[in-house]
Amino acid sequence: MRKVKNKIVILLVISTMLLPLSNYAAGVNKIGTAAATFLRIPVGARATGMGSAFVSMINDPSAIYWNPSVLSTIKSNSLLLDHSPWMPGINFDFIGIVLPFENLGTVGISTTFLYTQEMDVTTPYAPMGTGETFTASSFAVGISYSRYLTDKFSIGGTFKFIKETIYNTSASGIAFDIGTIYETPFAGIRLGASISNFGTKMRMYGEDLNVRVDIAPNQEGNNQSIVGKLNTEEFDMPLIMRIGISGEVINTDLIRWTLSADGINPNDNAQSINIGTEIGLLNNQVLFRAGYKDLFLENNETGLTFGFSLNDVKVFGDVLITTEYAYQNFVHLGNSNRFTLIIKF
Repeated sequence: MRKVKNKIVILLVISTMLLPLSNYAAGVNKIGTAAATFLRIPVGARATGMGSAFVSMINDPSAIYWNPSVLSTIKSNSLLLDHSPWMPGINFDFIGIVLPFENLGTVGISTTFLYTQEMDVTTPYAPMGTGETFTASSFAVGISYSRYLTDKFSIGGTFKFIKETIYNTSASGIAFDIGTIYETPFAGIRLGASISNFGTKMRMYGEDLNVRVDIAPNQEGNNQSIVGKLNTEEFDMPLIMRIGISGEVINTDLIRWTLSADGINPNDNAQSINIGTEIGLLNNQVLFRAGYKDLFLENNETGLTFGFSLNDVKVFGDVLITTEYAYQNFVHLGNSNRFTLIIKF
């Protein structure tokens, strides 16, 4: 019992080191200053259920998103399918595959989709609709690589191509993720860090930005149908720095209890902290988790999360199936449900 108390104290003490990250920069409001913000949507029901405190969690293919260095801890080929009805009329999907190669490292390939239902085209002259429809979507494809530098320390990175489209206008760019994880020999504690979405600026281009202009409205005889183009601003990628700690307070065949905390520093919002916990029962066959996202963030829109999963069910041969569910609360935008399927082969 004393060992359990000691582990809890250690995790709490180190977690308090993340508290300075929650300080608000006085007078600075960065909300809405980045493009491709769909890259901030959490991936995986396990991570979502733990309040997105996941940068130092291991053995999960959703690490492609959270911390590519963690892919080194995955020992079997894994396919992850993640779906969430994110907001009313908006769906989010993520597909990732992890392929470990002995002595060569681990490779991951991923695609991310955010897309809307069809919407009516409206104009000042046709506020009820023109009869046309349009959609908006965001897309990213990435390739990741990770390997151990020592038996306890690994590093990894991801290269991504990103594109956002609305009707006939789009923006594209490239970005990189990099991360590290250290599995300390002290009380099973892990330390993780990652920087996500370091890349080019994005600007919208397309025929929807074309407008007809009369360059001399007070003069007769000139061309009144010259095509001009609206000039759009460039926006940075949603750069995110995460540092985190996690560890098992109890780890036996009957029960495993894990605590996790992340400090988050994005370029388009204030700093905050995510916290989460997970309990595994029956040799990790059944798992329950809960967390809180964006702790100490002023005007926080998110908050409580929870979830559960049925882990590594053998279906045929050596194929194992994991099914996961997570719930995320929003203050004003309703609630979000997330469903994840992991196939190990």
